[in-house]
Amino acid sequence: MNNKDLKFQTTELLSDDEKLQIMELWNCEYPINLMHADLVSFEKYLDSLENPKHFLIKIKERIVGWGTIFTRNQEKWFAIILSSFLHGQYIGTSLMEQIKMEENLLYGWVIDHEKDIKINGMPYRSPLNFYVNQGFTVLFDQRLDLSTISAVKIVWVR
Repeated sequence: MNNKDLKFQTTELLSDDEKLQIMELWNCEYPINLMHADLVSFEKYLDSLENPKHFLIKIKERIVGWGTIFTRNQEKWFAIILSSFLHGQYIGTSLMEQIKMEENLLYGWVIDHEKDIKINGMPYRSPLNFYVNQGFTVLFDQRLDLSTISAVKIVWVR
């Protein structure tokens, strides 16, 4: 795969096909306990995002990376997913840089352990070090501990 095959695009509205592709990416790359059973479930998640802006990475019209920034409790939050085969190629860094250009302050939840399993049976690798390398600060005293996820809050300030 050549990086010039990658196409970056931003949008505020996702097509049904884009939603389906992002859900499939989500279900492949995130832990199995965060899976969406169907498009209705994923659309419910998307509908909960206030004022979202989506960042898509495509190869031949296939979404291989997705990021979003949105408002939650008057704070700007983000989420990103990158297809595993792109890890280590600085594409996640490029996506994160694009997202950081939009805001001065960003929050996110990051799984900070490697106890979860992906749908393919492989362990989910925590991206915490990636975010620290991107300039995020880990707020160790702020955790999300639910039956489906255990994560730590991170913050980035310009």
